[in-house]
Amino acid sequence: MTFKVSKHDVLNYIKNLILVIFGTAVLAFGTAVFIVPFDLVTGGVSGLAIVLEKIVPFALSIDFYITALTWILFFLGLIFLGRGFAIKTLLSTVFYPILFTLFYNLVENQSFGGLFVLQNSAYNEIAVLLAAVFGGALVGAGCAITFVAGGSTGGVDVLAFLICKMFQRVKSSYVIFGVDAAIVICGVFIINDLVLSMLGICSALICAAVIDRVFLGSSSAYVAQIISNNCEEISRGVIEKLDRTTTIVDAKGAYSGEAKKLIIVSFSMREYSDLMNIINHADPGAFMMISKAHENHGEGWTRDKK
Repeated sequence: MTFKVSKHDVLNYIKNLILVIFGTAVLAFGTAVFIVPFDLVTGGVSGLAIVLEKIVPFALSIDFYITALTWILFFLGLIFLGRGFAIKTLLSTVFYPILFTLFYNLVENQSFGGLFVLQNSAYNEIAVLLAAVFGGALVGAGCAITFVAGGSTGGVDVLAFLICKMFQRVKSSYVIFGVDAAIVICGVFIINDLVLSMLGICSALICAAVIDRVFLGSSSAYVAQIISNNCEEISRGVIEKLDRTTTIVDAKGAYSGEAKKLIIVSFSMREYSDLMNIINHADPGAFMMISKAHENHGEGWTRDKK
């Protein structure tokens, strides 16, 4: 199935690129200004970088570790997970290290009169608590904005997906949690400060809650119900582009009395943008209802695709 590229498509593509860059900037700011200066190990690339900085016997800056880890994980994803995964993470991979270094230098160089240095505040007794709260919120918001725009921040999720590829019966959500938990546990013993470690865990929980809230809920699975006069084209697009399938149900408009077709499709957070593009291409006037799915069982979710 081929799609004609319209002006609307180009503008939508540019909008998504801007959103991915903006989300990456929010993520980098929250990490550089709030998380890293206080050695808050919240998991992810920043947590791994903090741990490595403490145990590797070289005088390398934290931004070097974050840049190196970001690109190493990107190439691992490209090699083992394919170009599709790599393309979605490319924009964040390019901009995240650059933006992190820029924002981190604001702290290190005490720019703008030390405005971004929380330790210099007259209320520095609660600075680390505020850093955990605002850092977690900004990191979560940045990740969620990137997901909504159809991108991905990549990071240590690559390691989780590689493990899932080797052990296909294990759910990816459990593995992602396990990888982040392992980084946090390492941080407990490396940083050797239980209070900081607990604040790091609280910050990670705030991050997860904000991601859920920004993306309409806590589930990673969603259900779209679409009423359209072009059901077949939408279904073909879902099958070919998302590698998922649909259910088409006969329906009837209560007001008009006209026969309608209702398409039902389950999709994940990262597939939202692609699904919207498919629907807009096939039928810009389609009526859609999107809701959270508490659980999805079956092929493509709890069983491998045939």
